[in-house]
Order: sequence, then structure tokens, then C-alpha cells
Amino acid sequence: MKKAKRLLVTSVVFGVLSFGLFVFERLALTDIYHGEPDLSLEWNIVSVSFFPILLFHIISVVAAVVALRKISNRKVEPTSV
Repeated sequence: MKKAKRLLVTSVVFGVLSFGLFVFERLALTDIYHGEPDLSLEWNIVSVSFFPILLFHIISVVAAVVALRKISNRKVEPTSV
């Protein structure tokens, strides 16, 4: 249970980080689209933000699979109506 909880907390942390990086990446891509004179910083932002966002997606999928396995392995006792 601790492993699943830690995985979910990690997923949330990377989700918040991913959202912040998404905002900066959007601003950088807007500058790239408008053809600013020096685009080295913008391209660095795009390239650096790719890996944490990818890691967030991988962690989220793994966390969802772990959570679904925990739910499906849980024994449900029948209830009378």
C-alpha cells in the first residue's frame, strides 16, 4: 500500500511540475512561432521540458495500472438487498 501511495504522490508532484512546464513551453513556442530574433532560450525550454512531461505520463500510466490492480484484487463481500 505504501508503494502505491508513494507512486500516486509522485504522479501528483510530476503533474504539477508538468503543468508549470507546459505554461513555459507554450510561451516559448509562441515566441518561436512569431520569429523572435534570438530563439536559443526558447528552444532550450522546449527541449528541457520534454523529459519531465514524458516522465509524468509514464508515472501516471504506471500509477493507474497499479491502482486498477489493487482495486481488482480487493475482495468484495456480497451484500444482501
